Amino acid sequence: MRVGRKIALVGGVPILVAAAIAAAGWVLLAQEQRARTGALLAARIYHDLTVARTEREAYVAARPTERTAREERFFALAADARRGLDALQSDVRTRGQAERVASAQRTLDRSMERMRALVALTRENDGLVTEMGQRAGRLVELADQARLRQQGSNADLARTLARKVERLRTARDAVARINALSAALARLDLAEARSAAGESTAASGSSGLAHVGGDLVAALRGSGREGDAAALEPLLAARAAGRGPDRALDERIEHLLKILSSEQRSLHDEVSQLLAYAIEANETGQATQNIGISALKLGQRTSEALNRRDPQGASAMLAEGERLSSTTASLPISPLIQGDMIDAIDGWRGRLATTVEGVTRQNAMIAEMDALAKAMSDSANALNDIALEEADRFGEFLRQLLLVGAAGGLLLGALAAIAVARSILVPLRQLQGDMIALAADPKAAGLSGLQRADELGDIARATHFFVTEIGRRERALRRAKDQADAALHDLRQAQDDLIRAEKLASLGQLVAGVAHEINTPLGIALTTATLVRDETRAFREVVAAGTLSRSRLNHFVDRVGEGAQLLSSNLTRAADLVHGFKQVAVDRASDERRSFPLDVWLDELLASLQPMLRKGGHRVRPDCPPGLTVDTYPGVLAQVVTNLVANAVVHGFAQRPPESPGSIVVRVQSAGALVRIEVADDGIGIPPENLGRIFDPFFTTARARGSTGLGMHIVHNLVTVKLQGRIAVESEPGAGTNVRVEFPREVPAGERPALRTPAGAGAA
Repeated sequence: MRVGRKIALVGGVPILVAAAIAAAGWVLLAQEQRARTGALLAARIYHDLTVARTEREAYVAARPTERTAREERFFALAADARRGLDALQSDVRTRGQAERVASAQRTLDRSMERMRALVALTRENDGLVTEMGQRAGRLVELADQARLRQQGSNADLARTLARKVERLRTARDAVARINALSAALARLDLAEARSAAGESTAASGSSGLAHVGGDLVAALRGSGREGDAAALEPLLAARAAGRGPDRALDERIEHLLKILSSEQRSLHDEVSQLLAYAIEANETGQATQNIGISALKLGQRTSEALNRRDPQGASAMLAEGERLSSTTASLPISPLIQGDMIDAIDGWRGRLATTVEGVTRQNAMIAEMDALAKAMSDSANALNDIALEEADRFGEFLRQLLLVGAAGGLLLGALAAIAVARSILVPLRQLQGDMIALAADPKAAGLSGLQRADELGDIARATHFFVTEIGRRERALRRAKDQADAALHDLRQAQDDLIRAEKLASLGQLVAGVAHEINTPLGIALTTATLVRDETRAFREVVAAGTLSRSRLNHFVDRVGEGAQLLSSNLTRAADLVHGFKQVAVDRASDERRSFPLDVWLDELLASLQPMLRKGGHRVRPDCPPGLTVDTYPGVLAQVVTNLVANAVVHGFAQRPPESPGSIVVRVQSAGALVRIEVADDGIGIPPENLGRIFDPFFTTARARGSTGLGMHIVHNLVTVKLQGRIAVESEPGAGTNVRVEFPREVPAGERPALRTPAGAGAA
């Protein structure tokens, strides 16, 4: 029997057992999941029913304007619960569960019907309450109207009373003056009697009579009795002249006294009656105002009772409304207003009676809905408990099945594994011994078991072939080593050729940059020279024609001066560029060592690199202290800095959009006998997995864009061999790259070592 079949037997027994357990477990898990889904659905139905009951209570307690939202929320929750019950109906397992779900559905439908009836009844009650409020407001308005009319009547009565009191005061004043006149006449008669007896007092009595008589005449005229005043005035004058007692004057005075006394009594009675009327009118106005206040208090108490859904308390307001109607009917006010007030009170009482009946029905509906809600909640809880019990039962059965199946499968698998292992291990140990002996002595006897037809025979035959093949490959390996040594020599020669080609390519870029940079100032100079030539020709024609003016002369002088300035500045710029590029080109083309100021050399080098940077809008900024002089190879150093800047442009700024150019800083520092040059950019950085390979030859991440992968390898060799320094790179993805080059300020004399391939140059 082959080993594969034995292994299949060992693995097949547990697999078959596991498959049976998995099938049974899948069925049980499906049933458990179904039960737990039903429990979750029942819990959600219970939650919806609880929130719906809360919304219904909030609907009853809310203001009329806020009830629509509560009503919609209740029916939305009830609809969700109904859909949940429908879904639960399809998942029930027993007849009892189905009947319980159907009962909950019927109860929920009944609750929704009662809620619709409650909404209709509540809207009707709200309309009645609104109408009651309008009638109560109308009653208050009528009470205010009656009070205002009573106030107007009271004002008229007060004005009439004031006029009567004024007339009474005038009559009293006139009576008092008549009495004073009678007393003055009596004194005058007495004085005349004494004068006849020889006493001289008649003159003083006449003067007093004239004064009192004048006051009476003025009082009569002030009270509108012009006729009595005109008739009395001559009689008083005659009596004051000393003509003796006058019967006509006495009769006139007595007549006036009777008339004024009678008028005084009549006015007194009228004033008393008006005062009584005023008191009664004031009491009526106060009673009318009390009607309005009572109506407001009654409406407020009724509203509170209705808000509490207290029909007994609201019914008690009917008796108070009846008493208020009786009080209104007994008021001495305008019959029209009184009738309207009584109608308003009776209408309010009628709406209140209807509202009390509606509140009673509403309370009955709410009680019924509470019972229905409790029944639905109990049903949802019972369904939840049943579903959880079923889920727990399925879970327990599944655990027992897994335990028994695992134990049985483990026992069967162990017995099969022991039997198969014994049939495999014995031949393997024999094959192991033969292989050890063959390794110790390749010329020893061959392997045993080559004639077996199972996998162990295949292993023995493969091992025999392996030993034979090792000998053959060892001989081939010696031949390959000799060929690799020759290829390494050719590779080093190719490296030198590629480095020279890279330098020539850099020099070609320098020539292109020189042409581009010098083209601009030379073009401007050529254009300016052409313009000056044209201006000179035009000026010569004007002079020859004899029409030269001062303004034309000034214009010619200004244009020629401007052209001369442009020619001078642009030609000077071109000369400076040629000088700087000449020096850079000489440095790059030669490997000669010389002493030079590093700041001037760096400015000229970066100027030559501007064409490469201008295409992407990138910026390079030198940071070199002035007066720093070095004695080294300027061409090699220029090649190093150029390659580092080009590497930043090609790799660091490859993904930069045109509106966000990159920035490069070339920073030079003096560190004792060494000079440090740092080329830092704000590009995308170098991934950590590539940081240790950047100095490897032919390694590049931009081969699709034409990169050869030799730039940083050449830089490393130039720094470490030619400049006899060291180079290090620091970079983080997204944070830019910083390349630090350190070399002696003065390169030591001696033979230059050959170029070498860096080993672990990333940390140099």
